[in-house]
Amino acid sequence: MRVQAIFNRDGGTFRTTDMEAYARHAEKVFAAAGHHLDCDIVEGADIDMALRRCSDRTDLDAMLAGGGDGTVSAAAGLAWQSGMPLGIIPAGTMNLFARSLKIPLDIWQAIDALADGDIAAADIGTADDRAFVHQFSAGLHARMVRLRNAMNYRSRLGKIAANTRAAIGVILDPPEFEVEFDVDGVEEHRKVSAINISNNRFGENGLLYADDLTGGHLGLYTTKPLKPAGVARLAFDILRGKLRENADVTEMTGTAVELHFPNVERSINCVIDGELLPMDRDVSIRLHPGELKVMVPKVQAENMATTEPAAA
Repeated sequence: MRVQAIFNRDGGTFRTTDMEAYARHAEKVFAAAGHHLDCDIVEGADIDMALRRCSDRTDLDAMLAGGGDGTVSAAAGLAWQSGMPLGIIPAGTMNLFARSLKIPLDIWQAIDALADGDIAAADIGTADDRAFVHQFSAGLHARMVRLRNAMNYRSRLGKIAANTRAAIGVILDPPEFEVEFDVDGVEEHRKVSAINISNNRFGENGLLYADDLTGGHLGLYTTKPLKPAGVARLAFDILRGKLRENADVTEMTGTAVELHFPNVERSINCVIDGELLPMDRDVSIRLHPGELKVMVPKVQAENMATTEPAAA
């Protein structure tokens, strides 16, 4: 295959990596596996433009994106639109999409696994016109990201510390709002502290990512209005991988979700794949089963090819 790599120099682990040496290593590993790889190393401010140019090319068999969850999400949306297979190098803090695809979290091991890997089909979601590989969320998560973004940090550890401080802020002042939703024709109106819609159901893990991206469904999670003690209890259950045991959380599945926020204000935000964005009163969320082509380790490609979609 002819593959173009776009590496975000400012993305997490890459900040402390000799990127020129890493690019040479990647090209050598792919060549040994019978592929041709060219690497571009770009600044964070230029990553979207570089990814867009790459996805528009017609002389490539695949694109390889390296960086944090924001870079990976943007690359996935562009690759999906162009129909180009996407490989990812997890250089961020959480690397949730890489975890779902069973790609090694070590950036050097990831190169080896993808060079010897294969192409598989994964599900991808959209919130209105915005693609997402992980989740759409409003409420608790959005407030935490807003608080974190107001803090200064320059490293992965600094971001983790900022996340911790922001989480404490949310525990002390949890949001509460109304939402009306339609899940495959089932309509409900609830008052909540959080709503999360994921690309396939969350797995039994403390980071809330899907164990399988071929199930063909969205996961919908609503959380009852919470007081500080309830938020702390929810955080504890999430960290120990027991979200479904929390009595304040309700889970549903479907392939299409219509959201209406009757009392939304201009200052209200949502989070899509970790990025804080303004939220409209109405949001239309869809799953696109098997429409994203991904480069994954060979064993994972075999697993994804044999997985039967779950009933919604």
